[in-house]
Amino acid sequence: MILALTLDLDDTLWPIAPVIEHAEAALQQFLQQHAPPAAARWPVAEMRLLRERIAAEHPQLAHDFTAQRRLSLHHALADVGADLDLVEPCFQAFIAARHQVELYPDVAEGLTRLARQWRLAALTNGNADVQRIGVGQHFQFAICAREFGAAKPDAGIFLAACERLNLPPAQVLHVGDDPHLDVAGAAKAGMPSCWINRHQATWPAELPRADIEVPDLHRLADWLLASAAPSQHHTV
Repeated sequence: MILALTLDLDDTLWPIAPVIEHAEAALQQFLQQHAPPAAARWPVAEMRLLRERIAAEHPQLAHDFTAQRRLSLHHALADVGADLDLVEPCFQAFIAARHQVELYPDVAEGLTRLARQWRLAALTNGNADVQRIGVGQHFQFAICAREFGAAKPDAGIFLAACERLNLPPAQVLHVGDDPHLDVAGAAKAGMPSCWINRHQATWPAELPRADIEVPDLHRLADWLLASAAPSQHHTV
């Protein structure tokens, strides 16, 4: 029997690509105002490549997008001799815009429906704060990879959520959009999984299927209310 759910955030509750584009533009605007040489040297496309390079050079930060971003900003400012005290204000300009998300149409009501019946926890590799976004009231807690020290699909982060819920993995359903990070990761931890397939994507042939496949949270709530626990793959 499913007694609780863990939910991914980015691309599960809101689309992340437009959010990051908006945040990158906000950062560029801040640099133009406060460090014009850095803005000229590191326009959006170049700053994106810099962050990717920093991530590749610092694999120990693979679970920490915040540290990657701050380190990238430090490099960008130092490269043009700008005031390094601007690193944190730059990051705050970025992260403020990063929290200006647009929920998928089903999410507000879908979370309300789910939270009436099941305990919910957020489980994310990103640096979104559910309280800051305005959906925190639905979740008992949130675990992010940065705080935990490892990212999905590491089984440990899933098991940490189960431990905080005081439930065995078999009674906690993980819900997410990514077959490798969410579904395969949950399977490593012994948890059932739900693939949120909003865009009619094709399942990767090399992976075992999720226990449930749904297009949105309403269909997930419908399935859970109609079934005690997933025992085989279902497309709802």
